[in-house]
Amino acid sequence: MTNKFKSPLPLPSRRDVLKYAGLAGAASVVGATATPTQAKYRHAHKVLGRSKALLPVADSVTVNAPEVDLSHLPRVTQELVAPPFVPAHDQVASTGPRVVEVRLEIEEKLMVVDEDTGAEVWALTYGGSVPGPMIICHEGDYVEVTLVNPPTSVMEHNVDFHASTGALGGGGLTHVYPGEEVVLRWKATKPGTFVYHCAPGGEMIPYHICHGMNGAVMVLPRDGLKDGEGNPLSYDKVVYIGEQDYYLPMDEDGNFKTYEFAGGDYSDSLAAMRGLVPTHVVFNGAVGALTGEGALKAKVGETVLMVHTQANRDSRPHLIGGHADFLWEGGSFSDAPMTGFETWFIRGGAAGAAMYTFKQPGVYAYVTHNLIEAVLLGATGHFVVEGQWDNDLMAQLKEPGPIST
Repeated sequence: MTNKFKSPLPLPSRRDVLKYAGLAGAASVVGATATPTQAKYRHAHKVLGRSKALLPVADSVTVNAPEVDLSHLPRVTQELVAPPFVPAHDQVASTGPRVVEVRLEIEEKLMVVDEDTGAEVWALTYGGSVPGPMIICHEGDYVEVTLVNPPTSVMEHNVDFHASTGALGGGGLTHVYPGEEVVLRWKATKPGTFVYHCAPGGEMIPYHICHGMNGAVMVLPRDGLKDGEGNPLSYDKVVYIGEQDYYLPMDEDGNFKTYEFAGGDYSDSLAAMRGLVPTHVVFNGAVGALTGEGALKAKVGETVLMVHTQANRDSRPHLIGGHADFLWEGGSFSDAPMTGFETWFIRGGAAGAAMYTFKQPGVYAYVTHNLIEAVLLGATGHFVVEGQWDNDLMAQLKEPGPIST
């Protein structure tokens, strides 16, 4: 196929691309009375067109892109599920490469972040959850994503897959306004764990990510996970932990503000985000989401693969009372796993995986080991583990009582 594109503007600089794309993204906030700022954005949008037309391309470019025939490959539809759960999958590929079809439906929804304070956010989500659902495939598979932005949305959205190969991770090819859908296909060439997120352009990039619009992809090696000596590793279950930092605007009295529609907090949120100090750091969307009834479940002897994502800030996951028996800290399954870590590091804009076999029953706290964030800002989850206690591993030899004389 030959595609010819003539840019309506001179070749923009990198900074201009981000700036103007942000204006166009903000211009797509609809359904409310236009403020002067919104009117400015809408005027910019009329002049510049949608943000995908502002990618750094020359005035006239001819791209020769032969079609790829994948009709010989089997196709499978993957049923996405809400975190901390993951789609059903084979740890070792049972066939050759496949086309894995997934459907990501955008939902802008009001979510309670902290029931104790009433803090809430107009979350921008893939599939209605923070983080968005995990996609799982094997190295060499093709992932065919239908991204749907329903007419009930207020904003323009897109998706950038860190697991993919190509400029902007597909972000430049997936901009959709309310009432639109787009289909993107990419080949899973790198095994590992990866972030995906919305990146409309400019200030809308951190705005969307910090409102929950991110998720994860896990690309397994075709022959499964291996230790450092090439021996196979397997797990009994996967838990998907998405760490989210929120920057919720507050009024002069320190109360969290409320807004009537998605995007209504745009200016206030940008001001709060510039301070780089989150009001909340949580797992799976809200304070306490992975505690109580939402606690993660396991049994003594079960091996759990913990996939941890953070689309924006660095994090230091720690399982209190457990370890990372095997750790893919950078997320790459091509590399031999590290072993025996007590606390590990997840870079902002990345996902990593740790594998642990539980040996004792009880409640294990899973935290980011910046304990200020874990205790005060909400970054704590629980594993509730069933089984027989092993006194060889730990025993209370004397109960608390009066000091002996």
